[in-house]
Order: sequence, then structure tokens, then C-alpha cells
Amino acid sequence: MIPLAKLEKIQLRFQFLEAKMNEGVSGDEIARLAREYSELKPVIAQIDEFRAIVSQIQEAQEMLKDPDMRDLAEEELSNLQYRLPEVEQALQLSLLPKDAADARPAILEIRPGTGGEEAALFASDLLRMYQRYSENNGWNFEIIEEHQTEIGGIKEVVAHIKGAGVFARMKYESGVHRVQRVPETESGGRIHTSAATVAVLPEAEDVEIQIDQNDLRIDTMRSSGAGGQHVNTTDSAVRITHLPSGIVVTSSEKSQHRNREIAMQVLKTRLFDLERQRVDDERSANRKSQVGSGDRSERIRTYNFPQGRMSDHRINLTLYKLDHVMQGDLDEMIDALTADAQASLLAELNA
Repeated sequence: MIPLAKLEKIQLRFQFLEAKMNEGVSGDEIARLAREYSELKPVIAQIDEFRAIVSQIQEAQEMLKDPDMRDLAEEELSNLQYRLPEVEQALQLSLLPKDAADARPAILEIRPGTGGEEAALFASDLLRMYQRYSENNGWNFEIIEEHQTEIGGIKEVVAHIKGAGVFARMKYESGVHRVQRVPETESGGRIHTSAATVAVLPEAEDVEIQIDQNDLRIDTMRSSGAGGQHVNTTDSAVRITHLPSGIVVTSSEKSQHRNREIAMQVLKTRLFDLERQRVDDERSANRKSQVGSGDRSERIRTYNFPQGRMSDHRINLTLYKLDHVMQGDLDEMIDALTADAQASLLAELNA
């Protein structure tokens, strides 16, 4: 049963936010209040619906005492009691702890793992899959660093994805993706197993990550090497090394100023992700067993091309529509992962 005191507290907070915004506060405070207000608004709608159902049940139970109204009251009560668990479940989901990063843009990083050139080609396939998924959602997908192999595989790619709820949908993609298929580079027709690593990081906001300029080494260099979207198009590639953490980021756009801006944003995002992981590790000793934990060493999924299936090992879900998946049809898988994560949180709250 949902504690009514908790619902009352949420409603009072919503009323307070509403009153503060009507007072005409400005600047950063109004933005903060508006964000919290918009987050609470759907929760308040669920609370109102839940309270209405409970109230109607009480009224129907009172009507049972009237012989003339008994038949009508029994029918009404049956319908309301049927609806109550569904409304209560929806309210419980709305009350689950929110990941503050869910609404943010994301930095996507893909790198080949075991498997040589075939792994690099698979990394390229994953990039196209996420590009198409982003297009399907109306998100902006911008490649900010890409290094290709001579036959079109990817050595490394970093992309910036902007849009509504990007991180909430993409965060479950972090981990090792395994592929089983006959490689284009294989003349004998044997099935090989290769892998690529995906990392999805919530974009950091400037106010969250402050970087001491003395901790940075910034190098300007000429782009070089085989392939790549921006390679050999600029003499102003920028590499930033964060000395305390050892994190190195590069950007190879045509504008050196733009490169510094991009590289600093990626650096802040990686540092923000390190801090999120540290906090999560302290909060939960069993974090690595949870869906969406972000453990990039975990093998999360297998793409079997001969059988046309994709299997997610975290929730034991297999879909036999690999061709659609590789075209960016990821919603069914992501919906299932989201539901599983919500179910785990509900179990913890009700334990």
C-alpha cells in the first residue's frame, strides 16, 4: 500500500513550487523550480487519479447500505476494484527514484573488441543502428570523432546525441555487444564471433564539473592516418589530456576553437560519468548485477546473423527480427529493459 503521508508531502511540495513560480522569481532559480515542477506534474496527475478511485470506492461501499442502490453500488464497486491495482501500479512507477541524468543528451562511444577487422566492421554496423534509432526518435546525431579502417570498419567513434530523454532510452546500451556471423573478410564461409564495446554517458553540465586548467595538457596537431570522416581535412585537431585521471580526448573538426569546445565537453562528460559510477558504487554493493549499471566490461547482448536473432543476456529476451533491429528498431528491447529496471526498483521499495 502506498503511504498516504508520502503523497501528501509530494502534493505540498508541488503547491509550494507553484506558489514560488507565481511570485515571479527569475534567473537560475526559476529554471530550477520549473524543472522540478514539470517533473512533479505527471506524478500529481497519478496521485489525483489514485485518490479519486479510493474516494469512489468508499462512496460505493456506503451506497451498499441502501437497499435501493445496492445492485448499482455492487457493479460500481466491482469496476473500481478492478481498476485500482492498475492505477496503484502506475502511481508506484511514477514515485520511483528518478535518474537525474535521464533527460540529458548523451555521448556515445563505440570501439571494436576482439575479432580484428570483423570487430571493426561490426562497430560500424552498431554506429549505423544507433544513427537510425536516433532518426526514428527525432534526435540530433552528430559524429564528433571517427577513425575508420581501410575497408570501412571503425577503430573508434564518438558521437553526441541531443533530444528529449536521450539518456533514459540509451543508457542500457553500455556494455559488450557480441556478433556471430560469417565475416565479409572470411572466404571460407565460417561463422566467427567478434565483439564491440559501447559506452553511453550522460552529458555533463558546466556547473557540475569544474576543471582546473593546470590539470590539462592541450596539444594541437595535424590529423593523419587512414580513413575517417574528418581525417586529412584540418591542421587544427585538438587533443586534451586530463593529467589527474589520465583521460585523453580528441576532436578533429575544421575549427580549432570548435575542437577545444567539443573536446572539453567530452572530457567533462567522462569525468561526470566517473563521479556517477563512484556514487553508485557507494550506494549499492550489488550495482553490477543491475540492468543499466553501466559496467562496460559486461557482455550484454548477442547478434546472431545466421539465425536472425538478437538476445539480451541481462533479461533473457530474444527477438527474431535482427534485420529490423539493425535498422534502428530498438524500442521493444529498450522497453523491456526499462520495465525490468522498474520492476527491480519496485521490489526494493516493497521489500
